[in-house]
Amino acid sequence: MAKYPIIALWSHPRSMSTAIERIMRERGDLTCFHEPFLYDYYVHRAVREMPHFEPDENRPADYDRIWDMLLEAGEKGPVFFKDMSYYVVPRIYEDEALAQRLTNAFLIRDPMRAITSYYRVDPELTSEEIGIEAQWRHFTWLERVTGRAPIVLEAEQIQVDPEAVISAFWAKIGLAPAPHAFQWQSEDVPKDWQDVAGWHGSVTSSTGIKPPANQADAEEKFATAAEQAPCLREFLKTHHVFYDRLRQAMLGTDGH
Repeated sequence: MAKYPIIALWSHPRSMSTAIERIMRERGDLTCFHEPFLYDYYVHRAVREMPHFEPDENRPADYDRIWDMLLEAGEKGPVFFKDMSYYVVPRIYEDEALAQRLTNAFLIRDPMRAITSYYRVDPELTSEEIGIEAQWRHFTWLERVTGRAPIVLEAEQIQVDPEAVISAFWAKIGLAPAPHAFQWQSEDVPKDWQDVAGWHGSVTSSTGIKPPANQADAEEKFATAAEQAPCLREFLKTHHVFYDRLRQAMLGTDGH
């Protein structure tokens, strides 16, 4: 059994997960991986073609080899990775030992905002790629096999007070405080973001987490996008149900 923690942040697209990953990287005491299972979904299984993506041929691309990479890193020191539940569900259900090995957390964001943001980058997005239904199913599986509910973080709460929310998260999972991690230099872009650089323009050029946008403005932007792609309203209806369930789990967790 590996000695060190492997922290997994299970997200959905456009949930601010890359900004959280950047904070985790800035700590300086974790080996970090950026969406390793993206390669299984979009390269190995080729479920669909991902826009703004230039695969790195040196990265492992199948499910088993990706896990081997993460578990091997966890033999040498503490690890953090962020990924999307829809990349690994339902395959991950085959290995309950992983549920026990990982420190699992989930990140959610208002699906209206997330869908609008996703549509701007990829107008051909699918319902599966919205990702929140897969998160919920992943969350409930973890709760069943481990006997405890994973931590759920909300992007909007983090935006209001990043240091307080993330520091509380660190305390829950046994990481030391790291106040230096909440600001970074925009030019110091992690090398393993280069293959998906087109998806992360705002966080790449930022130096910290910004407050949430005005709600009325967010609603107007979604309405405009939904006029162009009416399917977005159905996506929102479907995934909002699972967002509400995850948010209730967050509200029912001690310390949230």
